[in-house]
Amino acid sequence: MDFQLPVFTAIPFVLMLGCIAVMPLFAGHFWESNRNKLIIALILGIPTAFYLVMEGMLEVVEHTILFDYVPFIILLGSLFVITGGIFINADYKATPRNNTFILAIGGILASFMGTTGAAMLLIRLLLNTNKQRTRKVHTVLFFIAIVANCGGLLTPLGDPPLFMMYLRGADFFWFFNLLPYWLFVNGAFLIIYFFVDKYHYSKESAENLQKDNQEKQPLKITGKINFLWLLMVILAVAFVNPSTLLFMKESPYYGFIRDGIILIALLLSLITTKKEVRLQNNFNWGPIKEVAYLFLGIFLTMMTVLLLLKQNANSIDINTPTQFYYITGLLSSVLDNTPTAVTFHSLAESMFSHEQGMLIANIPDIFMKMICLGAVFFGSMTYIGNGPNFMVKSIAEQEGIKMPEFFQYIIKFSLIVILPVLILCDLIFFQLFG
Repeated sequence: MDFQLPVFTAIPFVLMLGCIAVMPLFAGHFWESNRNKLIIALILGIPTAFYLVMEGMLEVVEHTILFDYVPFIILLGSLFVITGGIFINADYKATPRNNTFILAIGGILASFMGTTGAAMLLIRLLLNTNKQRTRKVHTVLFFIAIVANCGGLLTPLGDPPLFMMYLRGADFFWFFNLLPYWLFVNGAFLIIYFFVDKYHYSKESAENLQKDNQEKQPLKITGKINFLWLLMVILAVAFVNPSTLLFMKESPYYGFIRDGIILIALLLSLITTKKEVRLQNNFNWGPIKEVAYLFLGIFLTMMTVLLLLKQNANSIDINTPTQFYYITGLLSSVLDNTPTAVTFHSLAESMFSHEQGMLIANIPDIFMKMICLGAVFFGSMTYIGNGPNFMVKSIAEQEGIKMPEFFQYIIKFSLIVILPVLILCDLIFFQLFG
């Protein structure tokens, strides 16, 4: 592409992020409406897409909408619907030990059923377990960090950026090489959470703790048929792709076969799940609508940002593994981690594919590691870093939990809890003993 985009084309994306960050603080009532979110997304996104089309970049717009946004929403939507049809009826005593155990199980499941699937399956169990407690915002925050993000590092099914790397040639089992980093980061979060929750537990009133102890319920799972539809989605994501079905390499439109299978699983879930199960789950379409509308605006407006990044790749002084880790991470925090990971893979491929040594998806092993770690781990830094983040926030708020807004999340949680752990991961594994 010879045409050079001017810098001002990034303004709609900046405004989109600004709305997400500022609107809840200064126009809360307006921003509560998903319809208004959609209006803002279209006002900022449509002119961006129109500008690119007028400049001869229809293919970029088409690819973003059809092959990035649509599969993204279909996958998230199916996992949301299917897991919303599984009701885990349990109310354990909301002790720090039990809460930590639930977070740990979620962190394991995230790698094998996706961060969205694990988050949607367990968030209601966690909220139900803690319903008698008044201090529980911190529990949801750590849930976002572990279950909705960092837990999904070990397989391509865990997080969309990893699946994109898998489609570009990374072997399915290569991702198990990331196990040491997965153990360190999630283990550190679980240890920190245990002591934070222990402090908050000690501040709960005796009345609340007595209720919590009296209102315990044993584990009961209803809507089990949905595990079959969940398996259907997982198998579609794992095997219906160009790596296993070679004919799909002929056209990106063959990807709709996978999306069609996932949609069939969604429909089967809606048909076979009893209405009572979804009522017990307080299931409604609000959270997925919020994600769909906001990410429509994000995907449309960030097209110019990603193009600017590619156009200026040669002048960007990014050539060390540490730089790839932090810059991939920084942009994953605000751009959504999937397109960011794809962009930095392309950048690394153009820079390092000629080098000798072990190449993963045509780039050196260490750079693939840094892209995967940066995209997955730093996706927890903001609500927009990864799709499930907003969904968990929305569900928690529907249950009456006052979650921190965009900047509050960053200042009060990301910068003081998440970022130090991620810096330690780099220092320990790559700087001191790398």
